[in-house]
Amino acid sequence: MPVLMYPLATEKAIKKVEIENVITYIVSQDATKSNIKSEFEKMFGVKVQAVRTANMPTNKKKAFIKLAKGFKASDVAVKLKLV
Repeated sequence: MPVLMYPLATEKAIKKVEIENVITYIVSQDATKSNIKSEFEKMFGVKVQAVRTANMPTNKKKAFIKLAKGFKASDVAVKLKLV
């Protein structure tokens, strides 16, 4: 099962891309922060500053991936066709 499942494209998630330099992803339940970080860096060729996770009531896990300075979340969002 893949670690990164799909990006979240809600209005709130897009706002985080523009303001906080954060990409929101739905990830597998057993994914750890270090797994998410390494997979995201490998997939998109960017550096990740921090990863925060939250378990949702719908038995899904949401990851907030903050990119390091010098990398733009909006560039990644364009690759993902979110904006």
